[in-house]
Amino acid sequence: MLFNALIVVVTVIGMELFSIFAHKYVMHGFGWGWHKSHHEPRTGWFEKNDLYAVFFAGIAIALIYAGTRGHHPLEWIGAGMTAYGLLYFIAHDGLVHQRWPFKYVPRRGYLKRLYQAHRMHHAVQGKEGTVSFGFLYAPPVDRLKRQLHVLHQGRPQRRAAAATTLPDEPPAA
Repeated sequence: MLFNALIVVVTVIGMELFSIFAHKYVMHGFGWGWHKSHHEPRTGWFEKNDLYAVFFAGIAIALIYAGTRGHHPLEWIGAGMTAYGLLYFIAHDGLVHQRWPFKYVPRRGYLKRLYQAHRMHHAVQGKEGTVSFGFLYAPPVDRLKRQLHVLHQGRPQRRAAAATTLPDEPPAA
């Protein structure tokens, strides 16, 4: 049982590492066709980018099914992927993008850093020259500001105020 729990935890960590790579090189690369909707104003409950969640949920379901049919420990890898998907939904879709029916903007601690890092990711128009590709890991905000400065020789081109999908940054606490 402890070994299975370890597999779930390692899978969650591995999914964040995989997600950073996939977000940077797939979603902001050849997969931009789906992901672009995430960088534009949302017009309904869903966006084309949500197809990535459906795709990975399908893989997790297939792994859980295979594991319960004797291909151990695939069910625990699928469970770890599912746990990561839940954390992603809470932190990214809910906290950062406010896709919940209520609003909460963190004012301190790691959640504020995560919120600010993802806002910096969306500060750049288009798929090039952006920073912070993690969904649960957020590099220090000062480092991201330096990266944006280097990438854009100063301030990045900001999106028009009407086009933002994120609420205003919380006041300093």
